[in-house]
Amino acid sequence: MILDRTIAPPSQTIEQVSIPKAEKAILDNQVPVYMVKAGEQPVVRLELIFEAGSRYENRIGEAYFASKMLSEGTSSHTATEISEYFDQYGAFLEINHSVERLAITVHGLTKHLPKLLPMLQEMIADSIIPEKELQVQKNISSQNLKINLEKSAYVAGQVFREQIYGTNHPYGKSLTLEAIDAITREAVNDFYQKQIRGKSFRIFIAGKFDDEVVKALNQHLGQMPLQSPGHSAIIDNISEIKHPESVLVERLDNLQSSIRLGKRMFGRTHPDFFKFIVSNTIFGGYFGSRLMKNIREDKGFTYGISSGLVPQRYGGYLVMGTDVKKEYTQQTLDEIAKEISRLQTTPVEEDEIDTAKNYMIGSLVGSLNTPFEVADRQKIILLDELPEDFYDNYIQKIRAVTPLDIIEMANTYFKQEDLCEVVVGGK
Repeated sequence: MILDRTIAPPSQTIEQVSIPKAEKAILDNQVPVYMVKAGEQPVVRLELIFEAGSRYENRIGEAYFASKMLSEGTSSHTATEISEYFDQYGAFLEINHSVERLAITVHGLTKHLPKLLPMLQEMIADSIIPEKELQVQKNISSQNLKINLEKSAYVAGQVFREQIYGTNHPYGKSLTLEAIDAITREAVNDFYQKQIRGKSFRIFIAGKFDDEVVKALNQHLGQMPLQSPGHSAIIDNISEIKHPESVLVERLDNLQSSIRLGKRMFGRTHPDFFKFIVSNTIFGGYFGSRLMKNIREDKGFTYGISSGLVPQRYGGYLVMGTDVKKEYTQQTLDEIAKEISRLQTTPVEEDEIDTAKNYMIGSLVGSLNTPFEVADRQKIILLDELPEDFYDNYIQKIRAVTPLDIIEMANTYFKQEDLCEVVVGGK
């Protein structure tokens, strides 16, 4: 039988998605373990989550360099020895930090995980922050930042966040060359002692494993005496920016301009969250969006343009972004304004809204193929303190959004006068 490629294959509307719930265990020292047991391959991902993000630091760079230095040496092992230890078991170690948290992540074969836990415990409890390795990390970070500062897109994102949050706010702060130069071993060690060493954390584990792995976790990580980490109230009492300014960072040698538009918004717990993300998807949230059709397909100003809501633990922000030739900068801004006005005044046709909804639902379902992806969804629920049925009701709430809801969202949250505009390059 010859396949007729002119005829679309049959499709089925997805009405419900059920994400496996994370099982919970408590170690002897009260550390919670959230488990997603799934998958066919004998592999596992282990994450240790500390309340040790940049919002807890006294000076810029402490959390960043604490994350870099955890694997750079203990009293018993050098950085090279730590790296070789994980390599001999075919495991991959990654340590990252965000505004809120620091995460130590290990990927590896399930059978080797018990052998990796003693080294993880040692890194947490006995990092010595060696001066020589810190200087190496500072040099690497300085070089990487110098390269990034030459990129207009990087600078545009940095300036945009500074404008909507302020440079003293954790969400608006950025690592600078001056901050890197000023950071000291004492500062990094103080942060490590305050937020990581001997401090409570949460464990997320996903993959194919049994109760023996939990026993190993309890043996190596559950016997550590722990206290609550330091706290930060910096995010409290943040005033809204009532008169966002347009910022132009001129770069005469640039052939392109990087554009960022947006404002402070809300996170996943807000009652308008689902209405807004459907509205934004139609506006600029996927390849078939209005911004892409207008500014990429019709005008040819850019390879890509997008608009997205970035949810954060405390709020979130809306950002629209693109890179265009300098001579198209103002025209691009004008076309964005036209699309905002159209979204505010003209009801969306059913075909367009259905396509966007199907894309969003398909993206959710397509992101649940592995145990690690399922664990990521459960991690969002737990860390952001969302209702347990947040994703169970996701499809129904997406389906319920109407064209009138979209007009309401556009007039409430896309007001042109409320948007911060940043251009790096020229007009």
